[in-house]
Amino acid sequence: MPTIVYLDTLPAQNGLDILHSQSKVEILKINSSDNEEKCMSILQKADAYQVGAARDEVPKYLQVDKQFLTKIPNLIVVSSSGAGYDTIDVDACTHAGVLVVNQTGGNAEGVAEHAVGMILNLFKRIGECDHALRRGWNEPRVSLMGKDLLNKNVGIIGLGNTGGRVAEICKVAFNCNILAYDPYLSEETFKKKHASKTELDILLSESDVVSVHIPLNKETNNMINKDWFKKMKKGSYFVTTSRGSIHNEDDLYNTLIEGHLAGAGLDVWEFEPPPSTHKLLKLENVIASPHTAGITRDSRNKMSEFVATQLLDIFDGKDPPRPVNSEVLGIFREKFKKI
Repeated sequence: MPTIVYLDTLPAQNGLDILHSQSKVEILKINSSDNEEKCMSILQKADAYQVGAARDEVPKYLQVDKQFLTKIPNLIVVSSSGAGYDTIDVDACTHAGVLVVNQTGGNAEGVAEHAVGMILNLFKRIGECDHALRRGWNEPRVSLMGKDLLNKNVGIIGLGNTGGRVAEICKVAFNCNILAYDPYLSEETFKKKHASKTELDILLSESDVVSVHIPLNKETNNMINKDWFKKMKKGSYFVTTSRGSIHNEDDLYNTLIEGHLAGAGLDVWEFEPPPSTHKLLKLENVIASPHTAGITRDSRNKMSEFVATQLLDIFDGKDPPRPVNSEVLGIFREKFKKI
């Protein structure tokens, strides 16, 4: 009987209920508060390991890297509880012939709504108004004049599940002109997602706000830097709910204090959570959240259901849903036959 070991960071109870409702696989739990020896003794039995997606929620010794993989010889699949997989070294898994799967799309609605909320907050200067009133306000209202989102150009980098939903909301609710950059999608997909396929430089120079929805990898690390920001339309806004380290925080700060950008909405940070002394948090025109865009009850329930049904499908012999390193599927299938 295959064994699934899950970390106690599984998003919600409904996923556990699904896993425990069947008898085809053994389900074992490890606690992030337990010592390494106890956790590893349980993980020795694992054919599948379900791990949290956020580094700050998973002890280093339970994150999947080359050293971890050498200790768990029977492992054939690692499942991230999120769309991201920051706790998993995908290259190490690929080299070891271990399949990695994620829950992309599970929290797309929550993240998309958060991104649009940040966009509206910036356009309407809601955060600045709130801070001004709390300090004591006796100035002309015009000094906090905002903008309407209606009919504006919205630039979207990455038109996947989340970026596509942001496009839909902005188009349907505000009749925005959606300029999107995603080199992996067809023209037909752009049309279905209410977007115009746009070269990156044109998108940056013509968008009133740019919202980022791409994964962190070798290609995107520090992709958004001073050169990128300088190409953006003067007076525009920058919003990201993707991953920290994709944008250069020092370069963003400098661009903001120089006045080239009107503001920024940041849900993700190079180091999470960022310290309260972080210089970007000192700027009135920065809206900030601690990587909570996808942390909604609805998203958590959906992600947990995704995790459970995904793992059960895998051990039922079906094609693994949402593979990250599909190049190892052949090796995975050979290992699967031996369970």
